[in-house]
Amino acid sequence: MTNDLANKTPDPILDSITDGVFTVDKEWRVTSFNRAAEQITGVPRAEAIGRRCCDVFRASICEASCALRHTLETGTPVINQTVYIVDAKGRRIPISISTAILRNAADQTIGGVETFRDLSLVEELRKELNASYSFADIIGRSPAMRQLFDILPEVARSDSAVLIEGPSGTGKELFARAIHDLSGRKAKRFVAINCGALPDSLLESELFGYKAGAFTDARKDKPGRFALADGGTIFLDEIADVSPAMQSRLLRVLQERVYEPLGGIEPVKTNVRLVTATHADLRERVQQGKFREDLFYRINVVRMVLPTLRNRREDIPLLIEHFIHRFNRIKEKDIAGVTETVMATLLAHDYPGNVRELENIIEHAFVLCHSGLIQPQHLPSPLLERALETPKRRLPATTLRDMEAVMIGDALRKHHGNRQAAARELGINPATLYRKAKTLGIPLPDDDGRRIMR
Repeated sequence: MTNDLANKTPDPILDSITDGVFTVDKEWRVTSFNRAAEQITGVPRAEAIGRRCCDVFRASICEASCALRHTLETGTPVINQTVYIVDAKGRRIPISISTAILRNAADQTIGGVETFRDLSLVEELRKELNASYSFADIIGRSPAMRQLFDILPEVARSDSAVLIEGPSGTGKELFARAIHDLSGRKAKRFVAINCGALPDSLLESELFGYKAGAFTDARKDKPGRFALADGGTIFLDEIADVSPAMQSRLLRVLQERVYEPLGGIEPVKTNVRLVTATHADLRERVQQGKFREDLFYRINVVRMVLPTLRNRREDIPLLIEHFIHRFNRIKEKDIAGVTETVMATLLAHDYPGNVRELENIIEHAFVLCHSGLIQPQHLPSPLLERALETPKRRLPATTLRDMEAVMIGDALRKHHGNRQAAARELGINPATLYRKAKTLGIPLPDDDGRRIMR
């Protein structure tokens, strides 16, 4: 039977199609395999015919959630689902698959048909595009993030003290590390400490170290964080939570470039770049008398304010893809992405925990999702409820297409119809903006608005 199938004359119509096409019988044996399928998989038609399809493709969904099996069991076709296959050379190839039931002239089910498209080029272009929207592990294409990316190299080279402000979960330590890695101090250590997590007595010994005999159990000298970071960068997170006494000690270190270890009598010279961070409004703390004004001006030479995630929603799809790629590598899975409903839900969420919250949501989904796309049922319970309610809610954008339309419309209104300014803010070519606006049905003024900007 297998030889008969292998010797069957190729169908010229199927061979003329650029997408891969194959059919299976009820025993899951491949009964036809076109030329494009050969090219994408690297498997000759003669070897594929008669074999079970899972042996030919070794796809990420073959074992747990075969799309073709789902179609044959439910009668529901699968349209453009992204999965990975392993080709004859062992390479992972992203493909987009669609399935349907195969029937004979008497309308009896005799098997299934699947078409698939090679997404390798799309994947490479996406990686190239995303590379222009990242800085180390910092991801973003919103205007606020691009402004920060623009000044980051100059800030790093300056060697001045930097104050990073932003709510918890916005990536303050990532920016501090990027400043260090881009600076002339990158060959030395980057040392971080959370000032708000330690009581004053412990924070003092952690920062400045101690001498043997300084207190009970201090049997030998211990270097502090300033000593470890010498020649490099020290990052003091939650600087607003430091007590007035510790503020005085830090001020002396910044002014005189010396400190004294606990129990020591000789000052120790220090050569560090200071980067601090806080989720609080430090200027307001100064006005309230809770933070020394002279210390504030010492650490606030360069100020960087990180935006919340809800204020840069256009970065959410990029971040989702980044986290999926990272968790695929860490957890050895082949999650292809998220469904449209999940994307709409994640775009609508307010993220009080910012980027860290989104990362936790994706990690939660990885626990429950084994392959294919992340579905609404893989989300944490509060978000799952939101996903189930999505059809009833009036979201500003329920699909990526809708989100794109909202972003383009907002940018055009903001810049009074100036397509060049709007395109610059969105990070796209003006011709691309014009084409997308026409496709999405966004009205464009007859005048492109450039005269307004004179």
